[in-house]
Amino acid sequence: MAPSYPAPAAPMIRRPWLRIFWVGLALWLATVVVIFLTGNPNLVPTLVLLGSFLVPVTFVAWAFQRRETGELTPALILNTFLAGGVLGVLAASLLESYLLRPSWWLFLGVGLIEEAVKLAALAFLTRHLHLKAPRDGMILGASVGFGFAALETAGYAFTALFTVNGLSLTQLVQTELLRSVIAPFGHGLWTAILGGVLFSSSTREHFLITGRLILTYLGVSLLHALWDATHVIALFLTLLLTGGETYQQTPQGWLARPTSGQVALFTLLEWVGLAVVSLVGVLWLWAQARSTRRAPQAPAYGWRVPIRPPGT
Repeated sequence: MAPSYPAPAAPMIRRPWLRIFWVGLALWLATVVVIFLTGNPNLVPTLVLLGSFLVPVTFVAWAFQRRETGELTPALILNTFLAGGVLGVLAASLLESYLLRPSWWLFLGVGLIEEAVKLAALAFLTRHLHLKAPRDGMILGASVGFGFAALETAGYAFTALFTVNGLSLTQLVQTELLRSVIAPFGHGLWTAILGGVLFSSSTREHFLITGRLILTYLGVSLLHALWDATHVIALFLTLLLTGGETYQQTPQGWLARPTSGQVALFTLLEWVGLAVVSLVGVLWLWAQARSTRRAPQAPAYGWRVPIRPPGT
């Protein structure tokens, strides 16, 4: 009888997130090339979805490897990413349509609404977890936030396709590239901060609405508002520093005609503003992650919000 040997173990992929990124990037580039060569409009949804989801999915996979407990499963991550993102986008769209009007407070209102709906989606989707480790809360918060960001980017990319001169694949690709670069420093980052605080101030049966959670919510909403307002702030500072705009008369009226210096200054100010907001958010999350490695925190006190039916 021939001796039997145990089957060799499947090779472990040390960095699956990196493989996801490179494979996805190759597929996206291949789609761009083919769609420009053939002009096939049936490939537009493929281009939109690949470009919108590549970076968010990569970062969620990267964060999943740093989970703290076994409560985080691939199914839960997928659920928070997709369901949390969809619930957040739908709720934000409804609330912003009925509650917001053009004003100086528009950006702050958007930040308050979108961060609130993402936090509510996170709490709802994770209400059955028995162990609520702060680091797991950061990961699940990032998952909800990146799901929201992916769907939002898909919407912006699809809208960018339509111009007054017809369909513009170039504008679609540019939109996806820009939003992919800034994706790690937006929704995923802000909801990760909120998720860590939410889980650190919770019990097995309840989420606690504490003063720290409220202050964190207001803080990330302010970061969100500043991020959205960076374009307007940069424009205002450019006009202030350069003495205004020059105008050119056209058959339709007067058209603003910025100089090359104004364009360069505006671009610089906008990217500097985004970098400053991003740095504040990254440092905030980093400090929060470091604090979770220290001694266990004292029990938090606040308003109790039931998250699981009694007896379950």
